[in-house]
Amino acid sequence: MGELTAGTPKPLLEVNGKTLLEYKFEALPYDINEIIIIVGYMGGKIHDRFGGSYKDKSILYIEQEKLDGTAGALWLAKPLLKEEFLVMMGDDMYSKAEIDRCIAIQGWTMLVQETEHMDAGGCVITDTHDKILSIEEGSHHGKAGLVGTNLFSLDMRLFDYPLVAKAEGSDEYGLPQTVVAASVSGKIPFTAVKATEWIQITSPEDLEKATHFLKYR
Repeated sequence: MGELTAGTPKPLLEVNGKTLLEYKFEALPYDINEIIIIVGYMGGKIHDRFGGSYKDKSILYIEQEKLDGTAGALWLAKPLLKEEFLVMMGDDMYSKAEIDRCIAIQGWTMLVQETEHMDAGGCVITDTHDKILSIEEGSHHGKAGLVGTNLFSLDMRLFDYPLVAKAEGSDEYGLPQTVVAASVSGKIPFTAVKATEWIQITSPEDLEKATHFLKYR
């Protein structure tokens, strides 16, 4: 993100005068009344911006001192979680309608997006009923496939299973890989929900794309 994040953590970047985090807060279902934010780089600025609440939802903060991946971050929140919960990335944009679709399906779900040209990263493999079978990391040579958005609907059963490395030899624990392995071991249905409104924010151009998208939404 270049100079945009020189003094600002990425989740506090704004689109149409609203931070990326606020878009997520406002997309949450009404009956979710607690938000847990795992902070790292300049996390104090996020705390200073929102404090202990956003509208009718309380906010708790946990600092991830050891950067050991998305699953490592979620495991830090385990003592504060109960029953069912959502996981989202702090710097992406998701729609309320697609979050609602994820939590309406029984079992675990992950929001995915179809792409015609996959490069490096995780390719989500499903069966004919949209059940997630595996995630293939590596180079995909521009093939069509499903990419995970890292939005999950999960429950506490996940913590009964071990963390799984993002890739062989990696020091990071990947949440997609951990959830897939747990779903297979525990015979827990894990369903891919296809997205049409997910915006991944990785560059200044993505912020412009988000601004344009919201204008015509």
